[in-house]
Amino acid sequence: MVNKIDTRESPVSFKEKAAVNVSAFMFCSSIDKEKKDSYINRFKEIILSVCPERLVQTPPLLGDLMPEGGQAVFIVPIDKEAPKGRLILPQVQAIRDVLDNNSAVTVVKEDEYLSVLSRFKTLPDLVVCDSQVVDKMVAETPEEVKCTTFSILFSRYKGDLTAMVKGAKAIDLLQDKDKVLISEACSHHPIEDDIGRVKIPRWLRDYTKKELIIESCAGRDYPDNLCQYKLIIHCGGCMITRKEMINRIEQAQAAGIPVTNYGVAISFLQGVLERVLTPFPDASQVLQYKP
Repeated sequence: MVNKIDTRESPVSFKEKAAVNVSAFMFCSSIDKEKKDSYINRFKEIILSVCPERLVQTPPLLGDLMPEGGQAVFIVPIDKEAPKGRLILPQVQAIRDVLDNNSAVTVVKEDEYLSVLSRFKTLPDLVVCDSQVVDKMVAETPEEVKCTTFSILFSRYKGDLTAMVKGAKAIDLLQDKDKVLISEACSHHPIEDDIGRVKIPRWLRDYTKKELIIESCAGRDYPDNLCQYKLIIHCGGCMITRKEMINRIEQAQAAGIPVTNYGVAISFLQGVLERVLTPFPDASQVLQYKP
């Protein structure tokens, strides 16, 4: 943006030089009130023109995973981590997305799932569960029914699901003394059996049988020196924007560090990732690919 054109018009030579060095630019005056709206509109157009498409075009949450007029089942555990008197944000957003796509959703606790499933005259089009009960959900869901987790839905919605699946495969490469970062975008008070600070580290050590060094960060904190880690396991990112989540993924990729998220990692560690990727063929191919 070139301003102060009210005091001096930019020479042709400057415009030609600018056109060589940048893909888009504009001239404006901050005191020209009559043209204020046109300046702002043009500025927005330029931003959209140079912004990567994946930052501008947000993928659907789950509206493309089931037909219009379809039926979904959401399995929502009510445990210590569930906020009193309400559901967590990803669950609320997923419910709204189903309704926005003119479909229906039945919300159940994990112990009621089979009972409710038996009452349907036809099987649901999609089943989504909290990652903490993914093994139970997979065991009880008919093979012909697509299923996934809320965290995996958000992995696509807020970031890059295929990159997260690649990151999960790096779990098999971890060795003794390797450092793993557990990154949470929100800053909540950890509970006794916290998913990020207790459960995932426990499952990770049980699966790898390695003496791993596991660190955590929360909120807006994101280490500058990512090169010290062999793997980053990020939360679903429901409290940050898609742009910020993609930026975090790209920071990790620039440092050569694989990154995955809670839901993808948990499903991998439980041995059910292939099953819960059935709604996402591209990500499923990444999981099956062996170099």
